[in-house]
Amino acid sequence: MRRAARAADPANPLSVAQLEVLACIADEPGIRPGRIARRLMLAANSVTTLVNALHSRSLIVRTNAAEDARAVALTLTPEGRRAVEGWKTTNTAILQSALARLDERSQGALAEALPGLRQLAEAVDTLAEG
Repeated sequence: MRRAARAADPANPLSVAQLEVLACIADEPGIRPGRIARRLMLAANSVTTLVNALHSRSLIVRTNAAEDARAVALTLTPEGRRAVEGWKTTNTAILQSALARLDERSQGALAEALPGLRQLAEAVDTLAEG
């Protein structure tokens, strides 16, 4: 999927890791970098590097709600929201194009399996959240 996304949108200047961080922030405004690290299973210093790069591009805002500098909450800027929407649009287009290439029987099988696949994805997300 990542390779297809890069092929579909080669001009996108953001890395997939940066886009995944933005998606986490979109899913959970005010999220802290440590939570992003746990969700994406990345080292804290990797998330710090990604957050710094996104901040320097004005895609996110860092807010210190407490005196502790580690208590940083992250939110998207309007440009950050546009980047996430663009990423979602690209991924949706890829899936639609791939589905259109399947024969009718396979399309029907996927349509029938969709409720179960949604439940499976939710269960996986629940496991990932711990």
